[in-house]
Amino acid sequence: MMILNENFTLSNGVEIPKLGLGTWFISDDDVVKAVKDAAELGYRHIDTAQAYGNERGVGEGIRTCGIDRKKMFVTTKLAAEVKSYEEAVASIDKSLKTLGLDYIDMMIIHSPKPWAKFHEDDSFSEGNREAWRALEEAYTAGKIRAIGVSNFQQQDLKNILTFCTIQPMVNQILAHISNTPKELIDYCQETGILVEAYSPVAHGELMKNQTVTEMAKKYGVSVPQLSIRYCLELGLLPLPKTANPDHMKNNAEVDFAISKQDLEVLKNLEQIKDYGDASVFPVYGGRL
Repeated sequence: MMILNENFTLSNGVEIPKLGLGTWFISDDDVVKAVKDAAELGYRHIDTAQAYGNERGVGEGIRTCGIDRKKMFVTTKLAAEVKSYEEAVASIDKSLKTLGLDYIDMMIIHSPKPWAKFHEDDSFSEGNREAWRALEEAYTAGKIRAIGVSNFQQQDLKNILTFCTIQPMVNQILAHISNTPKELIDYCQETGILVEAYSPVAHGELMKNQTVTEMAKKYGVSVPQLSIRYCLELGLLPLPKTANPDHMKNNAEVDFAISKQDLEVLKNLEQIKDYGDASVFPVYGGRL
């Protein structure tokens, strides 16, 4: 599980572990054990959000896992609906209090648009700039070690980059085999923004893909392992979600390489249209 000892370096010089544990859909109570199990296995990067409703549990897990706080990297997200400076300031402080931590390693804007208006034309440009200003101030004050965004397209990023004094350090997006937004990824990487990939196994839907399952067998790995390695090969930071310690261990055993030829095959697979239970959420095509 060598990947657990490897880091990316953000544009501000802060190191971030190359593999993180996602916690979406893990309850506030269950996430305590999940964080502690992950830490025991060697994970040092935990990803949560205000919208997940489990910040308290993540914070408890971090505080009680037995690992030096400075060695753990905790990300949380400003709720997508927060689009004013005042709301953002209050929300940042609330996350710090809920997590029960002295500082947050990284905080990001969860979405450029409120979830209920995700498919509407309004870009919320001003609201995103206001929220970003609050993050910049918290960063400057030492409350947060790194700041970034999530689900931002190029136009959303340009809105921030044009007005910011501190540029986003990450953009966390939906990226996996069969859904690799190359232009967005290239733009981020050229701009010095690290791309994080959530749902790297496409909410399990890749397990049903014959090409993917056959290629996983070829390499002697599981579909999740192939999917996570795929993201790493593209310079992305994968955030697989699980509360199962066996799956956590399996997800970290990715010490192999995918050939360039096979990478091209995976990049060009037909895009998944059905994400199962997750399909109701806006980023997967649904409308709340």
